[in-house]
Amino acid sequence: MTLILYRIGVMKNKSHKFTIDEICALVEMNKRTVRYYIQKGLVDRPDGIGKGAFYGHSHLEQLLGIRKWKAAGLSLERIQDILSSEKDGAAGDKPVPPPLVKKQGTVEVWSHMNVSDGVELHIEPHRARLSPEQVRALFREIMSLYKRIREEKPENE
Repeated sequence: MTLILYRIGVMKNKSHKFTIDEICALVEMNKRTVRYYIQKGLVDRPDGIGKGAFYGHSHLEQLLGIRKWKAAGLSLERIQDILSSEKDGAAGDKPVPPPLVKKQGTVEVWSHMNVSDGVELHIEPHRARLSPEQVRALFREIMSLYKRIREEKPENE
């Protein structure tokens, strides 16, 4: 509870400076991870060097953004694409993830459902964050809905 209240207070005070320990506690990451993100260019370098280095509100926002995208199941490479497109966009634009570039050799596992001739459903369960049971339930509901729609008489008749 204290961490949440502290985080809310920090978000309001944009001039606050943080040590590596403080920023790590706020974003719930370890130092090694934060330093790795800086090395990869996902997060700006801190101001100062060594023990005198400090992090500002922009660092906090960058790390929280990365945490959000990681929780959504995106790879660091994909997150880097998103963050670079945010920097290139005009001020005030809502970030829109760039189209996913599929690299040669990429392996994906998709669930494929034939609803009827000409009607198919494709799902990548991991990206959709659906368990196998949820995928089966979705398929059942879609089949039921499709059957209901096919049985309805068009309004023109």
